[in-house]
Amino acid sequence: MNALQTVALKLLFNDKGKFFTLIIGIMFAVLLMMLMTATFTGIIQKTSSQIINLNADMWVMDPSVDSTRDNIPIPDYVLDAVRSIQGVKFAVPLYSGSGLVKLSSGRYQATQIVGIDDSTLFGRPQIIDGNINAIFNDDAFIAIKDSDFSKLDSPKNGTTFEVNDHRGIIVGTGKVSMGGLFGTPTLYTLYSRAIKDLPTTRFTISYILLNPKNTKDISYIKQEVTKLGYKTWTRQEFIDANSNYYMFKTGLGTNIVIMTLVSFIVGLSVAGQTFYAFVLENLEKFGALKAIGAKKRDLMEMIFFQAAIVGFLGYGFGVFASSTLIALAKLRLPNYASVVTFPTMIFSFFLVLIIVSFSSYIGIRKILKIEPFDIFRG
Repeated sequence: MNALQTVALKLLFNDKGKFFTLIIGIMFAVLLMMLMTATFTGIIQKTSSQIINLNADMWVMDPSVDSTRDNIPIPDYVLDAVRSIQGVKFAVPLYSGSGLVKLSSGRYQATQIVGIDDSTLFGRPQIIDGNINAIFNDDAFIAIKDSDFSKLDSPKNGTTFEVNDHRGIIVGTGKVSMGGLFGTPTLYTLYSRAIKDLPTTRFTISYILLNPKNTKDISYIKQEVTKLGYKTWTRQEFIDANSNYYMFKTGLGTNIVIMTLVSFIVGLSVAGQTFYAFVLENLEKFGALKAIGAKKRDLMEMIFFQAAIVGFLGYGFGVFASSTLIALAKLRLPNYASVVTFPTMIFSFFLVLIIVSFSSYIGIRKILKIEPFDIFRG
């Protein structure tokens, strides 16, 4: 650290009130921006929970499907055709739908029901209580123990319920990688049972899940499925398409962007005004430095150095505060959809750099105009 940077730090720390005001202004801007972007990231991840939980390499679906909310059944012959494509290791049907469950207490609860392949049980959840083989019993269902599990009255093995006037029995509880977004509990059962007990259209397959023999076979499989009149997405392509749907085709993305922009403007205005007031109060000192030989470049470096110190401290405290609040919220609210990721931190850091640059700019404009003669004459 050179002498001018030392002087810059002393000037900055000398007025503790404005120094802490600058840090707090940037900290709250970062806090708000991090909360908004983390919430958006968490929501987007939860909308893709079914894709993540089932963990299939590729998904075959109707061409009209844009997101996991779309459930357009496809004919059974497509499954046989996909299985016959060269390069397909295996392909299984999936039922995904909603059902109105009548609990033993007499209360009704909407649920997400997933029917997995009878032969392979591909996509099954991790069992934490019970045995996966019990799913082959009559009327068997597996309840997912997540934040919405209590909405089913926290059933135990042997608990009975009704779905579409059919009896269901909980034979186990399981867990998945990620819970859903819309507060709906999830039940797993066999594909054959799901299409028998629940009302369906003429076609019953919601999606076809498949794994290729080799990643090199993916492009060929896509071409062949396209010839059948359907489309195929890889796991990541489906997640990206689902994210784009919620980001650009719903009001979710727009609202989050507006709130993030408001947070940025708040931080920009608070930091800019406070830093400008700080420069005005220290104008004589900067003039004295200029009088004893400090060049314009030296004064500019001092201002940038001071703004950078404030910006990095504000950013660090903002990230810490937002991470702490999110962690505490998740302890009390299991359904809280918010997650701090590296991209959200980089995005907030980039916005802080803009705030720091703007604050430095308005300070530099004032300092470059001062003349030592005017300072000493006053």
